[in-house]
Amino acid sequence: MTQDAIFSPFFATVFLTLLVWVYMYIRRISFIISRKISPKDLAVPGTLAQISPPNVSNPSDNLKNLFEIPVLFYALVLYLFITNQVDSVYVNAAWVFVVFRALHSAVHCTFNLVMLRFSFYLFATLAVWFIAIRAALIHFRMI
Repeated sequence: MTQDAIFSPFFATVFLTLLVWVYMYIRRISFIISRKISPKDLAVPGTLAQISPPNVSNPSDNLKNLFEIPVLFYALVLYLFITNQVDSVYVNAAWVFVVFRALHSAVHCTFNLVMLRFSFYLFATLAVWFIAIRAALIHFRMI
């Protein structure tokens, strides 16, 4: 396996973030136009979040989520690449993370069934923790 194989799930996560960002702005701009809200009425931070229904605010919340646990994922990918440790176990775990983050985003941005969304979040996050713990154990030569 080539070391750069880890960058496919890395960029998939980047592009997931891009898709959520675009979707968020489509929802926001449509809401603002349909309600004829003036930009000056949104000058105070948090105003849009206060007046937005869930179908407008959830994509924004999901975008914020994509800058939480995924940040650890990005750091771990770079660590694995720099230390020449990329193997099929890490790449498969990275794809598990991507798939479940994408499912989490799809649910969060649409029908938002909380327990389903949480399940997807949990599996994605467990994949990141698996990568982190395995990398740490190898780093400290415990396995």
